[in-house]
Amino acid sequence: MQVARVLQAYLDGEADEVTARRVAAHLEDCRRCGLEAETYQKIKSALSRRAVPEPEAVERLRGFAEGLLRHDRGGEEEQPPGA
Repeated sequence: MQVARVLQAYLDGEADEVTARRVAAHLEDCRRCGLEAETYQKIKSALSRRAVPEPEAVERLRGFAEGLLRHDRGGEEEQPPGA
């Protein structure tokens, strides 16, 4: 959950400068997180236009969040579709 909160704060422009730099560097190297960041941005953009987000983007984000929850609970982490 902590990772999801930090990523969300970064993408919303609410992370402090040090955290923002660290997250940006991580997103350049981590394909999985980069895809999730891109998905979040697509959903946020669609919502700001009052458009319906692409169902695939919503499902990928949901799968990522569920994987984080399972991991936090000690379950095995699953890869999101397309990873």
